[in-house]
Amino acid sequence: MPNGYVTRLVKVAVIFLALTILHPGAQAKTILTFGDSLTAGYGLAAKDGFVARLQTTLGQKGAQVVVRNGSVSGDTTAGGRARLAWTLSGTIDLVILELGANDALRGVDPGETRRNLDAILSALNKRGIVVLLAGMLAPPNLGPDYAQSFNSIYPDLAAKHGVTLYPFFLDGVAAKPNLNQRDGLHPNSAGVQVIVDAMVPYVLKLLK
Repeated sequence: MPNGYVTRLVKVAVIFLALTILHPGAQAKTILTFGDSLTAGYGLAAKDGFVARLQTTLGQKGAQVVVRNGSVSGDTTAGGRARLAWTLSGTIDLVILELGANDALRGVDPGETRRNLDAILSALNKRGIVVLLAGMLAPPNLGPDYAQSFNSIYPDLAAKHGVTLYPFFLDGVAAKPNLNQRDGLHPNSAGVQVIVDAMVPYVLKLLK
């Protein structure tokens, strides 16, 4: 075998080994958003929604990921619980669980919201899927008693199931007109980016 050919084979092997060492997890990891209109991208072009912005921002950070949209506008925790099994198709490395906003807007009993999220987290844990639980806060017009019962759901369940809590999905965006659409409830493209930028460190830590 000619020496030049052997030399080329050695160079290729060295390059391949170097790439393997530098990028040990070359296969892209899959993130599933499982929520409502806030993560489904209501009122926005696809490129401006949470899913697309999250994938783009993670890619800019060097993460090899595929972000799948498993969110449904208008969904409640009851709806999410009912559709969870058939949404969890294929390999999923991380679920961003973002549900409960519509429960609060409709004044659903916080006990029901708690039971539904508890069941969803139990099912995800049984599948061995890492979870980032996105917290919600009750609207102030529902009163302090409702707010206390509702707001405690997320930290309580995060502790119970040993999952990471992102305390408030709309942190830095809620009640800021320049970061929301006309309805005052859904973030605009700028608001989505604020949320994504704040959440990405949590996601990167969990992907490791």
